[in-house]
Amino acid sequence: MTGVETRSVSRDSLFLLANVSVEQQSAQHRVRVRNLSDGGMMGEGTMKVNRGNRVDVELRNVGSVKGTVAWVQDQRFGIAFDEEIDSQAARAPSNSAGAHGGADANPVSYAHRAPPTPKDSNNLRKI
Repeated sequence: MTGVETRSVSRDSLFLLANVSVEQQSAQHRVRVRNLSDGGMMGEGTMKVNRGNRVDVELRNVGSVKGTVAWVQDQRFGIAFDEEIDSQAARAPSNSAGAHGGADANPVSYAHRAPPTPKDSNNLRKI
């Protein structure tokens, strides 16, 4: 393998979950999406797929995307989408204002962040 990047489409490394179903099979499988581009994705999971299988992928904030399995190696596989998607939308939180259409749908929460620093340093408590 050379050090030259031969891909024509940039892709994002990420970790999210998606539901994948193989055409003409009723079972839906939960898989890990390891990287995602507008034209395809690499998934990982225990589902059995073969190169050439037609699949339907349910991606958060994107919806249902049809594609074809391009390669399979162990528990990883590549899917080429039939039509390009907005791969950045899948990265956004599923409860964003864009997903639910309301400005109040995503209120600011400080549950996992420190509160802002007070503007007046005289109000700081000395420890």
